[in-house]
Amino acid sequence: MTNRLLTTALLALALTIPAQAREITHAMGVTDVPDAPVRIAILTNEGTEALLHLGVVPVGAAQSWEGDPFYPHLADKLVDTVSLGTETAINLEVLASLEPDLIIGTMVRQENIYEQLSAIAPTVMSTTIGSAWLDNYQFYGDVVGRGDEARANVAALQARGAELGAAIGDAINEKISLVRFAPGRTRIYSDHSFPGVVLDLVGFQRPALQRSAETFVQIGKERIPEMGGDRIFYFAPDDDNAESLANLEEWLNDPLFLQLEASKAGKVARVGELAWNLGGGIYSAYMMLDDLAEIYGVTLPPQAD
Repeated sequence: MTNRLLTTALLALALTIPAQAREITHAMGVTDVPDAPVRIAILTNEGTEALLHLGVVPVGAAQSWEGDPFYPHLADKLVDTVSLGTETAINLEVLASLEPDLIIGTMVRQENIYEQLSAIAPTVMSTTIGSAWLDNYQFYGDVVGRGDEARANVAALQARGAELGAAIGDAINEKISLVRFAPGRTRIYSDHSFPGVVLDLVGFQRPALQRSAETFVQIGKERIPEMGGDRIFYFAPDDDNAESLANLEEWLNDPLFLQLEASKAGKVARVGELAWNLGGGIYSAYMMLDDLAEIYGVTLPPQAD
């Protein structure tokens, strides 16, 4: 057989052999996933951070809660990625037009469109987001065939958190209270939240009321005493719109808030909502660690590449 005929025969054989796939067990069942997916669509913000951190650029991604259409700290990595609408309103027509070979979503956001997603491409889902973000990072790594790298990256983040905790010293024993102020939606966040998990990585203490299986509790002003802690970190809409600023002014100057021990000690600090709440993924976690290092006045060695 000539070289040309051999090449033609091999190509024809390759076209008849189905692509290798693995069975992935996920929140919605078991799905055959390509061994080496190339065109991946991701339907959560935390998932976008995870894939990019693992060196995978998705063809389509849920747009960010801030930014146009993606968070500023991710935008330069997503110049060729198509926005698919928000996590709660995925544009299925745009998604299908991208011809993905794998879709990754979360049951808490997209359970009701799972069958439609699966008709477009193999689809796997995490159970939820928020406090599960670190477990989800490992899950996404396994799904895209980079499980070992994901495990190493999780270990590196945990080590960085512990390193920061050691550098902070005795102040690590402060009980940290987490609060979000938004018009009509003031919330106290527990350890079962994205920022709560990061604080735990560092080793901070939390008020007893903020050790809870609930991500947050929404409160009125009469429950301000429940915000009590040695130090309060709070976040609010980063755009500082007029309504939000007026709301902040009202809450922060409420007599009950001013009577909190953290208020009287001058240990109330605003932090960025993007990093501490909205981003929800590994880049945001590292930004939180940087914020905490600055707040506590410690310097850590540069991160390894």
